[in-house]
Amino acid sequence: MQLTGALSLLLFCLLLSTTHGHNITRILAKHPELSTFNHYLTITHLASEINRRQTITVCAIDNTAMNALLAKHLPLYTVRNVLSLHVFADYFGSKKLHEITKGSTTTATLFQATGEASGTSGYVNITDSKGGKVSFSAVDAGEGIPSATYVKSVEEKPYNISVIQISHVLSSVDAEAPVAGPSEVNLTTLMAKQGCKAFSDLLTKSGAEDTFKENVDGGLTVFCPSDEALDSFMPKYKNLTAAGKTSLVLYHGVPVYQSLQMLRSNNGLMNTLATDGAKKFDFTVQNDGEDVKLETKVVTATITGTLIDEEPVVVYKIDKVLMPRELFKEVEEVDAPSPAPTKKPKAKGKGKTAKSDPEEADAPAPDGSEDDAADSTADNNGAGRVAGGWLVTACVSVGVGILALL
Repeated sequence: MQLTGALSLLLFCLLLSTTHGHNITRILAKHPELSTFNHYLTITHLASEINRRQTITVCAIDNTAMNALLAKHLPLYTVRNVLSLHVFADYFGSKKLHEITKGSTTTATLFQATGEASGTSGYVNITDSKGGKVSFSAVDAGEGIPSATYVKSVEEKPYNISVIQISHVLSSVDAEAPVAGPSEVNLTTLMAKQGCKAFSDLLTKSGAEDTFKENVDGGLTVFCPSDEALDSFMPKYKNLTAAGKTSLVLYHGVPVYQSLQMLRSNNGLMNTLATDGAKKFDFTVQNDGEDVKLETKVVTATITGTLIDEEPVVVYKIDKVLMPRELFKEVEEVDAPSPAPTKKPKAKGKGKTAKSDPEEADAPAPDGSEDDAADSTADNNGAGRVAGGWLVTACVSVGVGILALL
């Protein structure tokens, strides 16, 4: 009995330790009939919000149903609110939907969670009718808006994410109400006043300013090098081609809003405005104590301050220019030096040690040569992660115990 119990515990631990985060973009990409819905989850930045949550249900609608929504010509911010009604902050797999207690329940959606909904308008009623029919309707659905019905299960990862298809769009008067866009933010003026004038000038001269402005509505994070950092970098910048200069400036923008807390909790690869297919132009966000660092494999920069944080726009000041490996040679990762010989060093040997500064990487190749070896990592902003090191350790311990019993 002891052996059976131990084996069961080991199996349970291993199952838990292999749990991975979900990526809604990849899940929906397997279903062409849901491609329009998938596209709008991405451009409204709901995809990253879905990916960072651990327990969630997504009610996808097919291309025909999405076309009916788009025919209303709603602003993108309003489309985001409507699609937010299709994301439940709870897990509803096919089995659970057909076993609802007392036949009906009400669940909160991302529309409610964002604070955009008034009163109970961010909730959806789910009804399990006789004959196995399951219907969905917004609590404040207006007259003449029919309930959507369950079509099929698209993908389920129990108690993590359930993606189902429903017959047509869920909507409500509140969700479709006109929404004021974000307040107009003049990025270049803001940067110039906050010690980043040199970078704001590059935004204009490189032709990248329009791309930054186009992303403000959907969410934008900017990493702005200080004037001092950019001043020392300018000799390298002048060696770049026109295309390379534009790519470098775009590399300092991320097409999604990322507060400092979100950056700290979502360490890992991050795509940028310069990312384009195999041209990755990504970097790694990594915590270092209380600091947040941005690692490009050429240089490591640290966030030193926040110029503005008003969702959907946030601008940070950083202490170094971000140098992408697509334009500059990587600094090889060197293992920690081996311990010195045990004998004590001689007092007179006081030679200076050469320090290697990542910023002193070789000048860029003439044409901004790129490492186009692999496809771009899809929607890494906000992808789920599992801190399961302790669990693996526990499983190993259980395994050792089982071997001892044998």
